[in-house]
Amino acid sequence: MNRTLLAFALTLASTAALAAGQVEVSFRPADQLSDVGRGIDRERNVKALADHFKSLAAQLPDGQALKVEVLDVDMAGEVRPMRRVDEIRVLKGSADWPTMHLRWTLAGGGQTLKSGEDRLSDLAYLSHSLRSGENRPVAYEARMIDRWFEARVLGAKTDPR
Repeated sequence: MNRTLLAFALTLASTAALAAGQVEVSFRPADQLSDVGRGIDRERNVKALADHFKSLAAQLPDGQALKVEVLDVDMAGEVRPMRRVDEIRVLKGSADWPTMHLRWTLAGGGQTLKSGEDRLSDLAYLSHSLRSGENRPVAYEARMIDRWFEARVLGAKTDPR
């Protein structure tokens, strides 16, 4: 890539970063959440969920800030102990769908624009295939968060649940 093109790409990237809003996310202590995994998986999953919420800032207009408090999480599937491996998450598609309980506020220009307390769930989480590259530990929860964000925060006319 030549230097002019590289400089242009860097300028676009920095402009896009400046034009985004902000997302602040907090969780109840992980041991008080219904199911985010155990041990090292618990920490990894909470971090992955927090990172996903923060990635949504790019979709917010400049000057807007979303504050999300995660009150509860029950991840898709069930954790089962295994003989040779510590444990594995099994997805059956029955009564093991992902759920979240959130309290949130969207602010901008010094005032509250929207707020709410929502319970998210995706009962048919295995009926919809994941997009390419979505094969990660919190993929079903991330998809559920994206639907909620589009419907409730951005105001699109899709059902967040």
